Amino acid sequence: MIDRLVLEWRLDPTSGAAMDGAPGFDDVIVVVCNEGYSSSIAARDLQRLGFRRATDLIGGFRQYAADGHPVVPEPTRVVR
Repeated sequence: MIDRLVLEWRLDPTSGAAMDGAPGFDDVIVVVCNEGYSSSIAARDLQRLGFRRATDLIGGFRQYAADGHPVVPEPTRVVR
């Protein structure tokens, strides 16, 4: 999980503050938020940075869980 306020500079390999193991510009990035609104804007901003395959989860986490998909109580990776 990456906080929205730091998303771009933690992923952008040219920022000097990219996280270890950050995705490359050709990797698929799926941004997820609670309801799907903020993630749409974040995916758009990542595309503008050059992450061509950035997208978001339509309906966000709430819709994903409501559709009966598996949910893990804690994130597997947190980046600050």
